[in-house]
Amino acid sequence: MNTWQERDLAHIWHPCSQMKDYEELPPIVIDHGKGIYLYDVDGNEYIDIVSSWWCNLLGHCNPKINESVKNQLDSLEHVIFANFTHKPVIELTEKLLEIVPKGLNRFNFSDNGSSAVECSLKMAFQYCYQTGHPEKTRFMCLSDGYHGETIGALSVGTLDLYAKIYNPMLMDTIRIQAPDCFRCPYGKSRECCSCECFEHAVKSFEEHAHETCAMIVEPLLQGSAGMKIYPPLYLKKLRKLCDEYNVLLIADEIATGFGRTGKMFAFDHAEVSPDIMCISKGLTGGYMPMAITITTDQIYNAFYDDYNKGTAFMHSHTYSGNPLGCACGLAVQKIFKEDNILQNAQINAEYLHSELLKRLGKHENVGEIRHIGLINAIELVKDRSSKEGFPSEMRLGYEIYKKALTRGLLLRPLGNVLYFNPPLIIDSNEIDMAIDRCAKSIEDVLGK
Repeated sequence: MNTWQERDLAHIWHPCSQMKDYEELPPIVIDHGKGIYLYDVDGNEYIDIVSSWWCNLLGHCNPKINESVKNQLDSLEHVIFANFTHKPVIELTEKLLEIVPKGLNRFNFSDNGSSAVECSLKMAFQYCYQTGHPEKTRFMCLSDGYHGETIGALSVGTLDLYAKIYNPMLMDTIRIQAPDCFRCPYGKSRECCSCECFEHAVKSFEEHAHETCAMIVEPLLQGSAGMKIYPPLYLKKLRKLCDEYNVLLIADEIATGFGRTGKMFAFDHAEVSPDIMCISKGLTGGYMPMAITITTDQIYNAFYDDYNKGTAFMHSHTYSGNPLGCACGLAVQKIFKEDNILQNAQINAEYLHSELLKRLGKHENVGEIRHIGLINAIELVKDRSSKEGFPSEMRLGYEIYKKALTRGLLLRPLGNVLYFNPPLIIDSNEIDMAIDRCAKSIEDVLGK
């Protein structure tokens, strides 16, 4: 353990960690980053194949984003966003208007994904109250969902790992059985099904829509559940069902937005729009904490009245619309257009998936390699025929993670699921290196 690690562990409580694990594997002290690579203080290189929790969109220390931040820093670092505004936030909003799903054109800024979700829940609740439906006070969500760590966000998430201990504090939500395409109980596949599993949503709406203000969903990809991927048809059906029952549809695009699924937003695959959309992570390229809750004029207008009517949305964050974050966001949008990011990422997405299949597709413990855009999830199983998973107490993913670090690859497993979610600027040579390091790490633990 080096001096930096000792100083870290003397006082710092790291997120989403059992700190006792750090006795065996102390925190790796990163000195600098470049592109898809991170370098520690000892000079070791790591391929950041998980984009540092999915937010690093265009590589570490991207020179164009760096320049944008430096330029903004000399003019304005921050200003109160109530009754004040600034050029970067206006320009960013106008750029985002060009790419978000049709009908979304009101932007409420906050500073992280959980806050954006919390904002969306409050917005939906108050909208129903102020439009003559005070009985609509509950929320629907999918099983195995994850929407953040605040109390409201945990309430509409259903993963016990994050939420179970806090159950006495949480709202009573309506949970709908989510699609499980790898272990489909209907014997279908995600490529050619009619979303027979949607019957669970239909039943829940029949029973609870009268008391429900909104349904929140991770579109197409349930990230923390193990990168579970389901078809766009499910979103089409959900949009129609929400319209039929007058339930708002909230899209949590925090993890799926900005090209992660091969299109700018996951909802673009379904060619429908949500009523409210939450974005963060890739919004600033992973540089600055910033999030936005975007909604329609219809919802916005329900809050618009004389102050004494008490209909204003009294929700705020100190760093809302931060100019430095906006400068990052503007640079990201400029890079998307000038460097053909989506088109190049799609070419590399096809290459990445095909090469993973070649290298790992026949491994006896690889149950499925599912993919959408550049995201690929390798689900490890004890038995391929039964799809039985490894016992959680084995911490198989964690063991492979440790091996991968010694080989210069940063994985962040989700139970028995290893995944690639790289910066969109990764190239074929870097893909080959990452796959080789991943495959060898799996072989270190499970054999060939």
